[in-house]
Amino acid sequence: MWKRCAVTVISPSRIAQIERRFDEAQAGMSRPDLDAQEFVKLSKEYAELEPVVKSARELRRLRQELTALDHIATGDDPEMRHMAEEEMRAIRAQLPEAERALALHLLPKDAADAHSAMLEIRAGTGGDEAALFAGDLLRMYQRYADERGWKMEIISASPSEQGGFKEVIASVIGAGVFAKLKFESGVHRVQRVPVTESGGRIHTSAATVAVLPEAEEVDVQIDDKDLKIDIYRASGAGGQHVNTTDSAVRITHLPSGLVVIQQDERSQHKNKAKAMQVLRTRLYEMERQRAAATQAGARKAMVGSGDRSERIRTYNFPQGRVTDHRINLTLHRLPEILEGTGLEEVISALTAEDEAARLAQLDQG
Repeated sequence: MWKRCAVTVISPSRIAQIERRFDEAQAGMSRPDLDAQEFVKLSKEYAELEPVVKSARELRRLRQELTALDHIATGDDPEMRHMAEEEMRAIRAQLPEAERALALHLLPKDAADAHSAMLEIRAGTGGDEAALFAGDLLRMYQRYADERGWKMEIISASPSEQGGFKEVIASVIGAGVFAKLKFESGVHRVQRVPVTESGGRIHTSAATVAVLPEAEEVDVQIDDKDLKIDIYRASGAGGQHVNTTDSAVRITHLPSGLVVIQQDERSQHKNKAKAMQVLRTRLYEMERQRAAATQAGARKAMVGSGDRSERIRTYNFPQGRVTDHRINLTLHRLPEILEGTGLEEVISALTAEDEAARLAQLDQG
């Protein structure tokens, strides 16, 4: 899936500057007079620079070995020449991957990649079948999250009569969740015979998925005076406690016009906390989209723009296949993918293609 490009963007002076800063951070962390806040700052910088420095030093080691072996290979001893030539071949085989590893570490990082994520799934065309498919997707992501040790918490849900979901919003908590799930945003299409179809005809239905980096309070500052908060009695699905207390919360963010409604919890306090969580995440995403608009050309070169109206994947039950249309990847492993255990192969391919596109763009630039 990955297409190697020549790595001509690695500047020795840039590497030297990064190594100096890494050594300074390492030394600074051991200072006895360092306060806690400065230690956290240096630790974070150290952790960010460490992969770059390790890759740079490994690449340098390989190149130095190659130079030393080249000197031996020109000597008079036939046996030593033969041994040196064999080792040189092995090192030359390792160099492209070492160069690529360093180039990947030097790519501009998306600050949101390390964040947890908010997952929004909505039934699209297809009525009850689309809602059932939305439920299938939620279970797929739940099992994928469980496999990776992440925690998934339902923020709000609108169940359908047949057992699926018209809409469901979940928080997926863990390190690097957004980096893994960000290419899942878009339209997911399913082709199968619905359980309610007596004639055995294949129907096509769809559900939309949106993956947003979950924002912390430090990411988005919300002024209380910019909020209009309404409390009212919950309605609709929700069991015996619905319509018994004024626990539903509607928050309007006046500057942006964003409205978030939360009524799934019995507690007004919990509903308000969840509504603020959703509002903060959506405001953070709006800011990210504004920043990304200035890099529109770069986004087109990558695997996904995050546009939830883009058809990205088809799950075809009669053929047992899953096709990701962005990278023309077809896997005949539909059951494993929907079980979550096979989803990593799709996500890894999307990540590799995105990295290749960004490396190629850097190389051209």
